[in-house]
Amino acid sequence: MSEAPLPTLGELELEVLDHLWAVGEADVTQTHRAVGRARKNTVNTVGSALERLYRKGLVHREKVSHAYLYRAAMGREAFQARRMVDVIGGTEALADSGVLAAFVDAVAETDRHSLEQLAVLVADRKRRRR
Repeated sequence: MSEAPLPTLGELELEVLDHLWAVGEADVTQTHRAVGRARKNTVNTVGSALERLYRKGLVHREKVSHAYLYRAAMGREAFQARRMVDVIGGTEALADSGVLAAFVDAVAETDRHSLEQLAVLVADRKRRRR
């Protein structure tokens, strides 16, 4: 089963996600201090970005007293992997042996350790699926 592509994100939304990955969870005010001030955004603009991320399913939120605490719905690595899959044409494209071979070639060109690490990951996933 294929996953829907990730929604398009703006620069502020990406910076907000980066902040949440770094700190775990934060409210609007904390996120504004970390991200919004440097960008000269208002608290409301940062709050709107968090609300958009929530509606897009990329953050979870929990009401604490009068404010929401937000946390990323997926880890940074999972998000980056999903973006790469989207770029190559979705999960169906992963079944294309040419795409897989090109990926393995790219890893092999990085260094021998990365290729060995990929082999270990593949073997581990095979064991888990049995």
